Amino acid sequence: MMDKLTRDDLYSLEKYAEVRPQFRADVMKHKRERVVPVGPNVTLHFEDRLTMQYQIQEMLRVERIYEAEGIQDELDAYNPLIPDGSNFKATMMVEFDDVEERKLELARLIGIEDRTWVQVSGFDRVYAIADEDMERDTDEKTSSVHFMRFELTPDMVAAARSGAAISVGVDHENYRHQLEPLPQAVRDSLAEDLS
Repeated sequence: MMDKLTRDDLYSLEKYAEVRPQFRADVMKHKRERVVPVGPNVTLHFEDRLTMQYQIQEMLRVERIYEAEGIQDELDAYNPLIPDGSNFKATMMVEFDDVEERKLELARLIGIEDRTWVQVSGFDRVYAIADEDMERDTDEKTSSVHFMRFELTPDMVAAARSGAAISVGVDHENYRHQLEPLPQAVRDSLAEDLS
């Protein structure tokens, strides 16, 4: 299980300014093995403690937050996206470059977040528990960003930790794509989220 972040894990604004170039480079390298394109318009960004520390540090930097209450608000917002040892957590991005196409497609893709899945080889698909913090769909369209949790059984966790292949996909009536199996480096990085 990954520990949640505390104030003691964060750099001060001054220290972050010093270490940011190297820290950012390290995080970008780490993220490359945690970003999974599912078809041409959906990307899953699998989150972990390091990606969330980076997100918090960047928010503190941009917003110039240095007071304890503001720092705690950021920790409270992003800590839920750190895996708990029995799950994967991801940010789903639904992306269309053209504004008009985006409007049309987001209307066609209502519910896509509930039809997104992860599968450990030898087991059933696990569909996402999406947007636990707030509803992001309306009657007219889905959001272009969703937060999701894929809760695995103990047997799935054990299999993934032992090297079983992992696949991901979307099974929505207007968007069906999958990636099976995940590349080895991505699979290995995700397996580290499990305990």
